[in-house]
Amino acid sequence: MKRFVLFAALVLGMALAGSAMAAEKTYVNGIDGGGFPPYAYVDKTGKTVGFDVESVEWIGKKMGFKVKHQPVEWSAIIPALEAKKIDMIASGMSATAERAKRVNFSNPYYQVTQVLVVKADNKLSLKDMLTTGKKIGVQRGTVTAKYLEDLSKQPGMKFSLVMYDSSDLSMQDLPIGRIDGSGMDNTIAKEVLKKDKKTKVAGTFDAAPENYGYAVRKDDAELLKKLNDGLKLLMADPYWKELKKKYDID
Repeated sequence: MKRFVLFAALVLGMALAGSAMAAEKTYVNGIDGGGFPPYAYVDKTGKTVGFDVESVEWIGKKMGFKVKHQPVEWSAIIPALEAKKIDMIASGMSATAERAKRVNFSNPYYQVTQVLVVKADNKLSLKDMLTTGKKIGVQRGTVTAKYLEDLSKQPGMKFSLVMYDSSDLSMQDLPIGRIDGSGMDNTIAKEVLKKDKKTKVAGTFDAAPENYGYAVRKDDAELLKKLNDGLKLLMADPYWKELKKKYDID
């Protein structure tokens, strides 16, 4: 009889464990396929790392879901979300009004501006760079790209845009003279200047600061609530400061 009771308890325990495992949902997080350090990128070992990566994984543990990260070309990342190829975007995405027409954003967690990176020996001002026929590189599909496209149509502006799949690719062309500068978020620029001491920021564009937020599909209220609730917990936890220190985020 005791053996039967023990066996039944074992079976019940396995069933409950299996049920719990089955209930734990896995969400696919789309990250910038070109890499976006320090927020989301694939390191030299092939592991997906970054501030947003660790943040959303921490949130998942607290809110009862797992996270799988999937690199996606940035210009196609919202269509991938809409097509349900991914479930969310936690990869340093600016929560713009234009994007909010297609996705819902979580509460903001960081604010950014757009800047122009040039070679360190460049003596021109930001205004000169935009009015003297220079070539400006920018990652397609970004807030900076949209801003520069609109700016290029304004009276007095004289510069040409060169589109890239990532800011890293534009920075490869900068030192060899294929472009004269590269527009990007100030967060990206900070990482660029750490790696390349032969570059500098020529100036900050006259554009309103943008907030970073996590993006989900319009009809996914459940996931949005989990992210907002989890983000609130994270930002109140000591781990938030640890992450910011680890990835050198102000």
